Amino acid sequence: MGKKSIKENKNIYQISREEAGMTRSQASEALVFMSDSRIEKIESEKCEPHPDEILAMAKAYKKPGLCNYYCSNECPIGQLHVPEIQSKGLAQITLEMLSTINTLSKQKDRLVEITVDGKVSQDEMDDFIRIKSELDKMTTSVESLKLWIDQMVADGKWLI
Repeated sequence: MGKKSIKENKNIYQISREEAGMTRSQASEALVFMSDSRIEKIESEKCEPHPDEILAMAKAYKKPGLCNYYCSNECPIGQLHVPEIQSKGLAQITLEMLSTINTLSKQKDRLVEITVDGKVSQDEMDDFIRIKSELDKMTTSVESLKLWIDQMVADGKWLI
């Protein structure tokens, strides 16, 4: 059995491994292609993880949120295009989604007016940006729901 870490500032990868109840050696066996020294380097931030390593850790540790964390915080492309999804309960995700749907429903006629000519004029830009913001919220709500479902499946919780 490995030693228990007393390190205070643990990164998400170490926290996830420890929450899965694995030592680095056990994680290395589960991850097959990653040595315990490679895991230690990632956890101590001496080197950056590769996407295939993140995928393997997410599966082995049963933490699908690791993929979103990596993409939104460490991947240069993801940092620009992938919002970080915060862990929320199903009720909160559903209410946020319904609120956004209601707002978009009210704005759909304006979106049609703006886009019917295939151009967005300067006087339409503020409304168009507001609608885009609501669409971004909807995307985040959908991704939150998908991540919640993935976590329930990973945890073996098939019933709500």
